[in-house]
Amino acid sequence: MKGVIEELDWDGMGILRTGGREVYVPFTAPGDVVEVIKWRRKKRKLIAIDFEVVKPSPERTEPRCPHFGTCGGCALQHIPYGSQIAFKETKLSNILGIAVKVRPSPVIYGHRNRIDVVISAKGIGFRRRGMWWDAVDIDECPIFGGISKKVLKSLREFIEDHRPSLYEIKKNEGFLRYIVVREGKFTGELMVNLVTSKGTLPEDFPAYFDYADSIYWSVNRTKSDVSYGEIEKSWKSEFIKEKLNDVVYLVHPNSFFQTNSYAAIMLLEEVSKRIDGEKVLDLYSGVGTFGVYLAKRGLKTEGVEVNPFAVEMAKRNVELNGVDAVFRVGMDRDVGNLSTYDTVVLDPPRSGLHPKLIRKILKDKPESIVYVSCNPRTLAGNLQYLSEKYSLDSAVGIDMFPHTPHVETVAKLTLKV
Repeated sequence: MKGVIEELDWDGMGILRTGGREVYVPFTAPGDVVEVIKWRRKKRKLIAIDFEVVKPSPERTEPRCPHFGTCGGCALQHIPYGSQIAFKETKLSNILGIAVKVRPSPVIYGHRNRIDVVISAKGIGFRRRGMWWDAVDIDECPIFGGISKKVLKSLREFIEDHRPSLYEIKKNEGFLRYIVVREGKFTGELMVNLVTSKGTLPEDFPAYFDYADSIYWSVNRTKSDVSYGEIEKSWKSEFIKEKLNDVVYLVHPNSFFQTNSYAAIMLLEEVSKRIDGEKVLDLYSGVGTFGVYLAKRGLKTEGVEVNPFAVEMAKRNVELNGVDAVFRVGMDRDVGNLSTYDTVVLDPPRSGLHPKLIRKILKDKPESIVYVSCNPRTLAGNLQYLSEKYSLDSAVGIDMFPHTPHVETVAKLTLKV
């Protein structure tokens, strides 16, 4: 099967239409002439698994990472960055039904402040695209930056010296499973978290990473392929810090933080300028990323979050920044009367708002809503229900994830008169 890639689908795969069929070809660009040798069916789609780019499109650019095309981390490094932004603007505009601009990330390599590196018998790196049981062996990650090379070199030295067993996911065997690296891009502070199965870690492990500000050993006692676990031991600092504009945040191995610090500043600014009034509810508040930032600007902020540990982190961030904000543990659909707030900030998981919360919003009718979404499809679905009483005033995309099809959206909703 041979033909020209006409366009990209919403997941960043090239679409080849030939012989009455549509085949989705990863790592291709509009204008590429490709020959598809083998494909498989997944969720009613034909996905190319063996193909060749016979004639590259003039749209292509040279990927910086030598592992691009095999590693599952990036899908669009071969597309010029300006074209990536145009693709995301078209995607958002089509999904939301209005023209949406996307703000580019100020940094497009070395922007990620966290990577979760697989340690396996197959390799030390990232999962191979489409193969959960395999891994691509890497020396560094250009998306994270130069310190990744130093950390992975130290890890390999530790493995060579001590010969611990490496995890085999299909057998659920092996000791070393992940190393998670986190960096404060604006503070330069570094955290290393080794995630293992149950076992004994050599006592000199921290010595291999003596340049890190915070070192952890976590144990995952389950079969789940996750890059976190119960903290077994730590060395040096309990946290690292990141600074976004004038706000400092504590980062812990088991807490979520926006993965692109440079674009996170733009995200905070876009949310901040859409706030009406002085009393704000930060729902799905996490570690207080939005709530603490808004409190720093003199707003009376309350945060509600279901994860008790995240709430504890938010309280520490309040104390660290000396702001007036209150955070508590609670369910999204069990909050009080929303009409008592001038603006409600929503930052739900990818699945979107709980139906009970949507009904509560429509009942309580807060004057203003700022909706932050990492999934434009669920955002569009939620907006359709909320349109019963709300108008979509504005929306902007933030490119938190260069070289991937993902895009963050900030939408402003106001109550209809």
